[in-house]
Amino acid sequence: MNLPASAGLSFSSAAERMFQYNESEVLGEDISMLMPSPDRERHGRYLNNYLETGERKVIGIGRLTNARRRDGSIFPIDLSIGEAYGTEQRIFTGFIRDLTETRNRERRLQDLQHELAHVSRVTAMGTLASALAHELNQPLTAIANYMEASADLVDSTDPQDRDMLREAVGEAAGQALRAGEIIRSLREFIQRGETDRQSESLRLILNEGAALAFAGMDSSGIDFDLLVPSDADHVLTNRVQLQQVIINLVRNAVEAMQERQGRRLRISSKREPDGKIRISVEDNGPGLSPDIQKRLFTPFNTSKARGMGVGLSICQTIVEGHGGRIWADRSVLGGMAFHFTLDPCEEADND
Repeated sequence: MNLPASAGLSFSSAAERMFQYNESEVLGEDISMLMPSPDRERHGRYLNNYLETGERKVIGIGRLTNARRRDGSIFPIDLSIGEAYGTEQRIFTGFIRDLTETRNRERRLQDLQHELAHVSRVTAMGTLASALAHELNQPLTAIANYMEASADLVDSTDPQDRDMLREAVGEAAGQALRAGEIIRSLREFIQRGETDRQSESLRLILNEGAALAFAGMDSSGIDFDLLVPSDADHVLTNRVQLQQVIINLVRNAVEAMQERQGRRLRISSKREPDGKIRISVEDNGPGLSPDIQKRLFTPFNTSKARGMGVGLSICQTIVEGHGGRIWADRSVLGGMAFHFTLDPCEEADND
């Protein structure tokens, strides 16, 4: 499309299709007829300013702007204008690319992104429900077992049975409180995206977490080591959430060693060169294939016949919420080693 200062000299067939004008309708007309407001009204002033001062705003530069079709519809274009000198007049040539399809693709991409966000929210709700079911299963099962034992003892008049009844009821109440703590802790984590952390002794939490994990499992014959040096003991953590990580990892390790003779489980901590505290849970089970290892922390991925595949995903969420990372590799014991890092509590270390 060639244009002098104000009138069209030629109009290509591509321009005819783009603007819905025949060439005969454009030739000799002011080119501003193809522009929407406010460019239409500004065109003459801009062109005169360029001819007088040489100040370029579009010519030789190009820009994204809008154009106007015969039917009045506006569409986006990529506009470039070249300049040439004829024998009698200055000639401007406009190169226009219709960006309608590009914009449509962008809008479609935005729509798909909104749809994906919606699906992600729904998936997150499903993951949360599964996570709650997974995490609450252990304390609720313990409550059921304690209450079943209590029912068998409630009619007994034997003082020893009465003592056992009181102990069972007390343990059930403790597990009920633990279930409430799990719900509260997960709710706070989701609402704030962070955890309430304070100085805690790793030795105590790891020991308690392992004991809770062993409850209801066949832990007989396991050679269990807990190695926590003094310089890798105190960490900044949420006690309940850290216990959840330990329970998941220990239960996985015990289940992995079911068919092993001479089962070995080791939980240890050490200070890393970057100052973080690394906690490791290692077993001498059969290990995992490389393919399974790649997907270990993906929700609903499991190698267990009846597993839900959310335990390790929960561990990852908790550890990353603490500002740490979690990974797995082969253990020197022969099975798997799961490692994760936490921030140290320097004040406690200096006590």
